[in-house]
Amino acid sequence: MAKKKQTGSTPATVALTKAGAEFTVHAYAHDPAAASYGEEAAEALGVDPAQVFKTLLAEVDGALTVAIVPVSGSLDLKALAAAAGGKKAVMADPAHAERTTGYVRGGISPLGQRRRLPTVLDASAAGRPTVCVSAGRRGLEVELSPTVLAELTGATLAPIARTPAPG
Repeated sequence: MAKKKQTGSTPATVALTKAGAEFTVHAYAHDPAAASYGEEAAEALGVDPAQVFKTLLAEVDGALTVAIVPVSGSLDLKALAAAAGGKKAVMADPAHAERTTGYVRGGISPLGQRRRLPTVLDASAAGRPTVCVSAGRRGLEVELSPTVLAELTGATLAPIARTPAPG
């Protein structure tokens, strides 16, 4: 995976470049009518939805916290609270999440946010050579090592995703 600069950079790609990280940018035509931004990205990129991770913001005991989970699953708020050292987690208000991160919903990247927030990356990422996360806008993903993602975001790895039951 080669380091790749792209015109129309985002704070996420700028942060990756500044850190000297290896990453690949993947652009695709975003459909505003898509039901799930993450599943749309997985389909457009032709990758397993378990490799594409969505960035969600929750409040753990009142403090904004970033959760990064596979698009094939959902966030377990109790597990997030425990991983973040709190008692209770609720999803953050989308407008508050946008103002705090500097990104729009559906394009929130865990990288290059306005200020660093406590971050928890689902433990399933550790078993993958690379993962894809939003590069900071709808229709743009960045592929990188989960180790690099955890290092650059200061993420704790913990099992915070619920996966759908097979069948």
